[in-house]
Amino acid sequence: MRIFARLHQMPPRLSAAAVILNSGLGKAAADEETAAHLHGMATTPYPFLRCVKPATFVRLMSKGEIALGAALLAPFVPSLLAGAALTGFAAGLLGLYLRTPGMREEGGLRPTQQGLGVAKDVWLLGIGLGLVVEELRERRQH
Repeated sequence: MRIFARLHQMPPRLSAAAVILNSGLGKAAADEETAAHLHGMATTPYPFLRCVKPATFVRLMSKGEIALGAALLAPFVPSLLAGAALTGFAAGLLGLYLRTPGMREEGGLRPTQQGLGVAKDVWLLGIGLGLVVEELRERRQH
């Protein structure tokens, strides 16, 4: 596994890191009402999260986002690893978009006003998959 990220991989890693790190830091100071809201949103598409207390959920989500943002910022974290983590995170967000009623227009993938903010996270999936595919292609060539 390549130890350092390639220079051309850093701009998408940095842009994704900035958004994710900001989100994680914002959740770190979440009050009970915010925690309940975020937890409620997550439990609709992911019912297994109901057994986690809202404050615990938001604390773990915050730490996970901060860790992912830091990993994307650090050029010594291999792009295959950072890309795989970003892909998993983005897939979870898109699952939220696809499974939450009211986020999409009836019978299609087009977002409603409520779903627009989450639907735009598809770019995170693109960055993650791009990093993974490039690193796997490089491995096959060597």
